[in-house]
Amino acid sequence: MSPSSGVAGLFPVVHERGVAALASAFDLEFVEFPTTRQPGASAHERARDLNAAFADPSIRAIMATLGGSDQITVLPHLNPSLLGDDPPAIFGYSDNTNLLLWLWRHGVSSYHGGSTLVHMARPGGPHDAHLASLRHALFDDGRYEILPQPRFTDLQGRWEDPTTLDHELATFPESGWYWRGDHVVTGVTWGGNLEILHWNLAANRWIGANDDFTDGVLLLETSEEMPEAEEVSRMLRNMGERGLLERFAAVVMAKAKAWSTERPLGVEAREEYRRAQRDVLVRACDTYAPHAVVVYGPDFGHTDPQIVVPFGATMTVDPLARKIWANY
Repeated sequence: MSPSSGVAGLFPVVHERGVAALASAFDLEFVEFPTTRQPGASAHERARDLNAAFADPSIRAIMATLGGSDQITVLPHLNPSLLGDDPPAIFGYSDNTNLLLWLWRHGVSSYHGGSTLVHMARPGGPHDAHLASLRHALFDDGRYEILPQPRFTDLQGRWEDPTTLDHELATFPESGWYWRGDHVVTGVTWGGNLEILHWNLAANRWIGANDDFTDGVLLLETSEEMPEAEEVSRMLRNMGERGLLERFAAVVMAKAKAWSTERPLGVEAREEYRRAQRDVLVRACDTYAPHAVVVYGPDFGHTDPQIVVPFGATMTVDPLARKIWANY
């Protein structure tokens, strides 16, 4: 489905490549809803497809093709009564944070991560670590460790030239996660893309009361638009001034994507960008959540590989052992 952008319709070869990779990895039957390849589909039309999927008991999982920038306008048209007692597993990230927040607000857990265009049609094929986490989310029930990946990349192929998807992109060594804290935290995950969270805080519609997040684990990531550290600092400050940051027992922020075709930073500049983002996170937590365990660097954001993580299920963050476990 494309509950955000219908870019799959502009790059059908890439979309079909991603769906084929998903079919190859998992023994599942795939259904494509009408607006999946419809650029410019209205919020009402995209909501119609989501509601149809919610109401169909044969649909056991929903995966977004991609993110976008206006999914918040889809949410008012969704019908929570259609979710029932056994809703499907729902996957998305970036702009799909809107949908994950809406689901959480209605008592439904979901998964942050996954897309057909980015992760299934990935240059060189889906990453083994992404597929492993997706398999846990689809089929398993239990606690699994979120492991650091030895190498990662910010780079991306060019969908207008599918031949750029035939081979792996250059990767770079993991420099290590940042850890702060002296006690183990187990809490329910919530959060997602920081920019989308900020929009929802401004709309004040799908967030809920601060007390709803007490002792939880806040998951954060930033988008391919690469917000500057000062902007990230302001968004975190606003969450702090609302009294939201202080409610969480742990804050885990994904490694930031620091390269795009519009802003192709060099290797050193990318590392500096990530360090600046890490530093403003630590400063915000020092100010508003000094009790919280803080981790910066896991791979559940816009970098590759991406690990699919639960949204609304428990996660254990252990800064003493420097380990993270998620319950799928």
